[in-house]
Amino acid sequence: MKPQLIAIDGPVAVGKSSVGLRLANGLGYIFFDTGMIYRAFTWKVLNSGISPEDEQKLCHLATTTEFNFTPSKEGALSVIVDGQDVSSKLLCSEIEELVALIAKVAGVRQAMVSQQRKLAERGRVVMAGRDIGTVVLPWAELKIFLTASTEERARRRYKELLKRGDNSSLEIVLADLKKRDEMDINRIISPLKPAEDAIIINTKNLSLEQVVDKIYTLAVNL
Repeated sequence: MKPQLIAIDGPVAVGKSSVGLRLANGLGYIFFDTGMIYRAFTWKVLNSGISPEDEQKLCHLATTTEFNFTPSKEGALSVIVDGQDVSSKLLCSEIEELVALIAKVAGVRQAMVSQQRKLAERGRVVMAGRDIGTVVLPWAELKIFLTASTEERARRRYKELLKRGDNSSLEIVLADLKKRDEMDINRIISPLKPAEDAIIINTKNLSLEQVVDKIYTLAVNL
């Protein structure tokens, strides 16, 4: 029997979403990138006028916001906030700059984890993030932790940004990744780390297809 829940964790720009989406499609599962719910909530914060440093108001907003999830054309799940599909609005620089600050607030993370677990109750889910195997779904039958050097991830993110028309330099992208890694690894709440029973895959010398094939084989032979 295939695992009903597959957790894919790892640092920013390691390829979790690309791997997770292809894996889910291959298995006939649904895929959810949990970073999207934090981005969606950050969008809500920006449109509410609440200061991203007002933790009390952020926590209240997180518990009173209605989240729903619906399949997109690409096969992933889109986030619906208070009845509005905001998926196309979540890659702007304003959200990119604030999402890490907002996501480290304990009350916000608790509310988002609750939403992620409700989604996981559907079963046959591939869920990607930074704390899925350790915090959100520690009972997942298969846990994967993807790694790659900061420099390799920076090159990948730089190529993505160029495709989007963003002319950021590789040096800036690298500096941003290092800053984000430091925040993710050293935050008190849900720090980035592999679960004790996670299978660690270094993606540096592997193609996207090779990484997906490795995890697919693990899933079908579990």
